[in-house]
Amino acid sequence: MYKLECSTYKVHSRRQTIKQVNKKGLSLMWLDLCIGTLIPLIGTACGAALVFFIRNRLNDDLERTMLGFAAGIMTAASFLSLLLPSLEESAQMGRLSFVPAVTGFWIGILFLFALDEIIPHLHLKSTSPEGPKTKLDKVSMLVLAVTLHNIPEGMAVGAVLAGWIADSSITYMAAISLSIGIAIQNCPEGALISVPLRSLGVGRIKSFLGGIISGLAGVLGTLLMFFAASTISSYLPYILSFAAGAMIYVVVEDLIPEMSKGKHSNLMTLMFAFGFTCMLILDVALG
Repeated sequence: MYKLECSTYKVHSRRQTIKQVNKKGLSLMWLDLCIGTLIPLIGTACGAALVFFIRNRLNDDLERTMLGFAAGIMTAASFLSLLLPSLEESAQMGRLSFVPAVTGFWIGILFLFALDEIIPHLHLKSTSPEGPKTKLDKVSMLVLAVTLHNIPEGMAVGAVLAGWIADSSITYMAAISLSIGIAIQNCPEGALISVPLRSLGVGRIKSFLGGIISGLAGVLGTLLMFFAASTISSYLPYILSFAAGAMIYVVVEDLIPEMSKGKHSNLMTLMFAFGFTCMLILDVALG
């Protein structure tokens, strides 16, 4: 009788392809995928829940501090969890091992640039919407702006989870550390959508749900990237760097300008560094 070569499933072991996993292992794999996917969404929900405890709006300095922290985590995650593994996976190319990382990185940048141009959205504290003209109200465009943030974050988690499933150097705990890091930086992002919605007159429950909805884009990004990377695992270095480019675009185009608005303060720079070191600690301690 035909016997499956992979009869057991170990959380920390490598998998060459999804087909090599038996029914029990496959169910556990799906469980791990769900865990990695839902952790960032939980972070968004926790941040959005602040709308039930804050009466009016967030202090400007607090908003900028939270944005600096989120920018630091995303920058560190882009390099530590995505670009470095991309270079490691293409090391056999020798001096040309930079090609997949550079190519995927630029494709990610241009992909987010295209989304930024075709999706109408409104950034925090901005009075001029970006993207094509639309009849959408201010609330909807604020939600779309944060949704644009969550798409590359979700793609990053999906790419790393796919790398763990494939025969790569990425471990399960490395994927989980990235998910936790994204969840931590999603906390302030969840608050930065729900609380402003409340200040615009939206009910607390609807404001909370608005934060959750923006986080669902990350879940969709994770699943799409996971299945895409799983079917074309030979292009994993390109996919990892693609996600890195998308995240860096959000940091440079949105988070850093937003945290730099208003009166100059070194606190935002320190919070950026704090977020960066938090992700560094997670990546080394867990990955």
